[in-house]
Amino acid sequence: MRALVVTLALVFALLQYQLWLSESGIREAWTLAEAVAQTTAENADKSARNAALEAEVDDLKQGLAAVEERARTELGMIGRDETFYLITGSGSLDSAASE
Repeated sequence: MRALVVTLALVFALLQYQLWLSESGIREAWTLAEAVAQTTAENADKSARNAALEAEVDDLKQGLAAVEERARTELGMIGRDETFYLITGSGSLDSAASE
C-alpha cells in the first residue's frame, strides 16, 4: 500500500511539473490564447477596413457622383457649365495698398 501511495505521489508530481513548468504546459496555452485574441482583434480591424474599401469600389462602379467628387477634391477639376473663381486672401491687398 505504501508503494502505491509513493507511486501515485510521483505520478502526481510529474504531471504537475508537465502542467506548470514544461514548454507545452499552461504558460504556452496562455501565450497562445493571447496571440489568438490579438489576431482576432487585428482581423476585425482589417475586416472593417475591407468593408469600407469594398463600399468605395462599389460606389465608384455604380455612379459618376463618386468619380466627380474625387476629381473635384483631389484633382481640382470643375464642371463644364461652372465658372472657376480664385479668391485670394485679403492680407496681400492690404499690404499692397499701404505701400
